[in-house]
Amino acid sequence: MKFAIPLAVASTALLLAAPANAALKVGAKAPNFTTQGALGGKPFTFSLAAALKKGPVVVYFFPAAFTAGCTIEAHKFAEAAADFKKAGATLVGLTAGGIDKIDAFSKEECRSAFPVAAATPPMITGYDVSYAAGSKITSRTSYVIAPNGEVIYELTQNNPVGHVEGTLGAVRDWRAKRKG
Repeated sequence: MKFAIPLAVASTALLLAAPANAALKVGAKAPNFTTQGALGGKPFTFSLAAALKKGPVVVYFFPAAFTAGCTIEAHKFAEAAADFKKAGATLVGLTAGGIDKIDAFSKEECRSAFPVAAATPPMITGYDVSYAAGSKITSRTSYVIAPNGEVIYELTQNNPVGHVEGTLGAVRDWRAKRKG
């Protein structure tokens, strides 16, 4: 017996299985942005320029609030939030998916440890974190941006494992080089 997979289902499966490569590579200039989100369930405005004045910034894009992989990733970042702060880094999560749920996601899954905000169409284009042209789902991509606006780390992969370790390691390496 043969089973037919509807085209829409097959297309969605392929879309979610293979995110686009991030255009911003190490050494690129990160586009500046300001966006609205939430921290601990309360409205929050995030400005990359303001955050960079304090030190490196970890910007992680995730597909959608309250999905399995994104919840795992949010928990891991929340568990490491104190380590990022100790290393002098600001942490923010960004998504285009489920932005109507950001307030609850920031409190429940991010455990009020860091802000999450809306990834606007210009941000998605500027950081090239769309799964496909015109997609409203952001890829799972993490960046570390140095205070001068330079991307010093980038990871694009569907698996949420490795994003926290990679970004925290990059922040610590950057700090060590500045001290040396």
